[in-house]
Amino acid sequence: MRRRTAALALGTAAAMVMTGCSAMGGGDGGTVTINMAESLTNPTRTDLLKDLIAQFEAENPGIKVNLISPPTEQADQKLRQMLQSGTGVDVLEVRDITVGPWSTNGWLHDMKKDLKGWDGWQEMTDNAVNAAEDEKGRTYFVPYGFYGLSLFYRTDLIKKAGFSKPPSTWEDLLKQASAVHDPDKRRYGYAFRGGTNGNSNVTAAVSAYVAGKIDPRNGFKLKDGSTIFSAPEAQDAVETYFGLFKKASPKSSVSWGYPEMVEGFSNGSTAFLLQDPEVIATVRESSTVSEEQWSTAPLMTGPSGKTVQPLATAGWGIAKGSDHKPEAVKLLKFLSEGKASTTFSKKNSLVPILKSAGEDDFYKTGPWASYVTMTENPDTYLNVTQPRGVSWWTEWEQKADADVQKVLLGKMTPEKLLAEWDAFWTAKWAKEK
Repeated sequence: MRRRTAALALGTAAAMVMTGCSAMGGGDGGTVTINMAESLTNPTRTDLLKDLIAQFEAENPGIKVNLISPPTEQADQKLRQMLQSGTGVDVLEVRDITVGPWSTNGWLHDMKKDLKGWDGWQEMTDNAVNAAEDEKGRTYFVPYGFYGLSLFYRTDLIKKAGFSKPPSTWEDLLKQASAVHDPDKRRYGYAFRGGTNGNSNVTAAVSAYVAGKIDPRNGFKLKDGSTIFSAPEAQDAVETYFGLFKKASPKSSVSWGYPEMVEGFSNGSTAFLLQDPEVIATVRESSTVSEEQWSTAPLMTGPSGKTVQPLATAGWGIAKGSDHKPEAVKLLKFLSEGKASTTFSKKNSLVPILKSAGEDDFYKTGPWASYVTMTENPDTYLNVTQPRGVSWWTEWEQKADADVQKVLLGKMTPEKLLAEWDAFWTAKWAKEK
């Protein structure tokens, strides 16, 4: 994807310091430059952030913001390096899957005192306020929105394949994607995620198949305390899911991550994509696929007729090593309030954090309709909380992604993968007791 590297961005920041941003401490009335790093980088989103930053700078002439936009696949690693060194970043993107390990390592600033009495809290939904505070009452990030999976699909391709409506179950998805799949015509059924974070979609399938047994307080547990990966239904789930790779996906998707999946759908080569709502904005900008050729459908259910919709979020936090925390807090508040927050959630296609957005027609029509359907039917689309905040989440992701790769390359069976994942979580939870 067309992104600036972190090295280039950091080099730019250094040049700014040397060429006149002299009052970096902000104590002599000069300009303070703060570095802001995003991690879920894509060109449209980066341009949006630049526009919002320009508005902030116009309102705060004493503060300049240098946006660092590393490629998505290397972003978290780059952010970890900057956080570990204690330099190079002030405001950064913090996700529910990174807040645990980063805060445990002492890399994030607790903003509890900085945001005490802030009027912005009154404008936020309960979900946003709750997500901003961890179990010990600390605030390491303020959410900018929420993510939830839905199925992006090509209306024209499934109709041509003989289907009158999109898949409603995982088995339906395999059936329709296989029917559309025609490699000789460079038309593929499914945009498979075989690379970074590929484990998340495997887990989505397993969760759907065990939905009737799942513990809503911990999406990796069943109500009896065992892991979701130990359930007999999990075997059927992984067979169906990996069947999508074998029967309906391009061979190159063995290494596809977020950018490649989205590009595969928006360039018209794949018929189905499982992704978050932020992709709506990207697909709408496609010059290959018109608005009439695609839509979204609710997340597919398992055999019980139910599925699981994890509550995933991300937001803006402040590095503990930052020397410009007051300025960083100003930027964070600006991005989390009023027009800036609404603009970011709309143009980045996120479930909003502000109460006022709930009445906006923008979220009730078109591709957003599937999210409304899921919200209005909580007995079918179960909301659960995944254990993304545990200190070992990064370890889990690295292991799980490696295991997915082994299955795709024929070096591990789906049965072995489930056994490994069951053993991993069982051992980690046993150490907590």
